[in-house]
Amino acid sequence: MNLSPLQKARYEYTPKLPGMLRNGIADICVKEGAPTQSVADQEQIKALFPNTYGKKEVTFEKGQNTSVAKKQIVGVILSGGQAPGGHNVICGLYDALKATNKDNVLIGFKGGPSGLIDDKYIIFEDAFINEYRNTGGFDIIGSGRTKLETEEQFAVVTDVCKKHGVTAIVIIGGDDSNTNAAVLAEYMAAHDTGVQVIGCPKTIDGDLKNDDIECSFGFDTATKTYSELIGNIERDANSAKKYWHFVKVMGRSASHVALECALETQPNICLIGEEVAEKKMSLSQIADQIVDSVVKRSETAGNFGVAIIPEGIVEFVPEFSMLIKEINELLAGENTAKFNALESWEEKYDFIKKGLSQEALAVFDVLPHAIQLQLFLERDPHGNVQVSLIESEKLFSEMVKEKLAKLTAEGKYKGKFSAQHHFFGYEGRCAFPSNFDADYCYSLGYNAFMLIQYGYTGYLSKVSNLSKPAEEWVAGGMPISKMFNMERRNGKDKPVIRKALVELDGKPFKYFEAHREAWAVETAYTYPGAIQYYGPAEVCDLTTRTLALEKG
Repeated sequence: MNLSPLQKARYEYTPKLPGMLRNGIADICVKEGAPTQSVADQEQIKALFPNTYGKKEVTFEKGQNTSVAKKQIVGVILSGGQAPGGHNVICGLYDALKATNKDNVLIGFKGGPSGLIDDKYIIFEDAFINEYRNTGGFDIIGSGRTKLETEEQFAVVTDVCKKHGVTAIVIIGGDDSNTNAAVLAEYMAAHDTGVQVIGCPKTIDGDLKNDDIECSFGFDTATKTYSELIGNIERDANSAKKYWHFVKVMGRSASHVALECALETQPNICLIGEEVAEKKMSLSQIADQIVDSVVKRSETAGNFGVAIIPEGIVEFVPEFSMLIKEINELLAGENTAKFNALESWEEKYDFIKKGLSQEALAVFDVLPHAIQLQLFLERDPHGNVQVSLIESEKLFSEMVKEKLAKLTAEGKYKGKFSAQHHFFGYEGRCAFPSNFDADYCYSLGYNAFMLIQYGYTGYLSKVSNLSKPAEEWVAGGMPISKMFNMERRNGKDKPVIRKALVELDGKPFKYFEAHREAWAVETAYTYPGAIQYYGPAEVCDLTTRTLALEKG
C-alpha cells in the first residue's frame, strides 16, 4: 500500500484517554447516579421501553473493576453519513476489548445496519485495524442508512447474533441510528437474548446534543475543514476585491455548522435558520440584510464579501415552508405524472398557477427561474420536495442582484456586484480527524466497551467536560431513552431523539450577534488555516469555538 507521510505519522499517533481510563481496565470502577426520565412524553416513552426506561446515569472512576469476567464477542456497525473519527471509535472499542481479554472478538458488520441483517462481516485483527487508526472515512467496514425498526428485522438480527455468539452490539450513528439502537436494545431485553446494545453519538451537523452530549463526534473536524476553506476564500476575496462569495455549508436543518464557521472566520454575513424562524423573516427580508452589507461595504471596503448560508435555511422561512407544503400537496398521487407529461415551462407554470394559493404563488414568483425548476426536480421517497437540493446560495445571490439593480436604477447604489458560489459538505465528512476528534472518538469506543463489560444496555457512550484537556474528561453512559420525545412520522407517533437546534439565548449565538454588525461592514476576516496535528497543545488540541463559549 502506498501511504502519504501524513498517513504513516497518523497511524502512530496515540489518542489521549480521559484520566480515569488511562490506568488499565482492571482499575476502572463504575458509579451510578440518579434514575433518568425522557425529556418529554414520559408516560408514553416508559410504556414503549418497559425494560430499558428510567435507568441510572453512570460514571467511570478509578477503582477496582467489579465487572463479571466473561468472553465478549462484540458486533459493531457504522450507520448513516460519514463523520471524521468513526475509525477511532472502532479502534478504541477493539483495544479495550483486547486489553480485557485477548480472546475477546470484535466483528465488523459491513455496509451499516444491513450488514447485521445480511450477515456480511469481518473479524478484526491487529494488522487490519492498525491501517485505519486516526484516519477519516468509514471505509473500514462501510456505512448505510437501513433502519432497524421492525420485529422481522430484529428477529433476523437476533439469529445472526446467536450464530456468531454475539454478546453486544455497538451502533455508531446519529439521532435516528441511536433511536434504532434503543429500540433494538428494548427488543433484545424483552426477548431475553442476552445481547446488549450500546450507541455512540455521531454527526457533523451538531444537532445530536444536549446537557449530557456536549458535542457529537465529527463536528470539530468538519467545521475546522470548512473554516479553513472559508478563510482561504476570505483571503482571496480581500486580495481580488471583486467578488461576493456565497458559501453554503452542510448541517441538515440546524445551523450549528454555519455558526461555528462564522465564529472561526468572521464573515460579513452568516444566516442562522433558527433566528429566521424566530423572527418570521421572509426571503426578501433576508436578501435585504445581505444587500445592506453589500451597499455599505461598496462605499468603504470595496465590492467584495463573504456570506455563509446554512444548508437548511429555506426550511426556516415561514413563507417558503408554506410554498413547499402546497407544492407537495399539488403533486401528490397522479398529479406528478400529469405535471411531468407537460412539455413546456409555460404549460407547467399554468398548472402550478392554478394549483397554488395566491400567497404561495406570490412567493414562487419571487424566486429566480433556476430555483423554481429545482422545486420540481427529483422528489424524495415520500414524494416531497428535496429541500437540501435547493441551491439557496444561488437563490440569495440572485435576489440580492435583482435588488441591487433596482437601487442602481434609482441612483442609490454605484458599486458593482459579482457573485461566486460554493457548497462545502462532502469535503469535511471524511477528513483526517483533528486531534480532538481522534481523542474523543477513541475514548467513546473504549468507554463503550466498559459499558458492555459492566452489563449496561440501551445506553449511549458518553464523554463530557470536553472543553478541558483530555486528562480531565469524564467517561460514563446515559440511557438513550433520556433523550426521547414523541414525534409524528409518516402518520404515526414514534419515539425519536429530539434534534438540538441553535439556541438563540446561548453564548455562541450571543457572541455572534454582538459582533455581526461590525463584521457586516468591516473586513474583519480571520484565517484558521489547516488543521494542525503536531505542535503546541494550544494550537493542535483546540476545541470548537462553540464548545469553548458554551463551557466558558
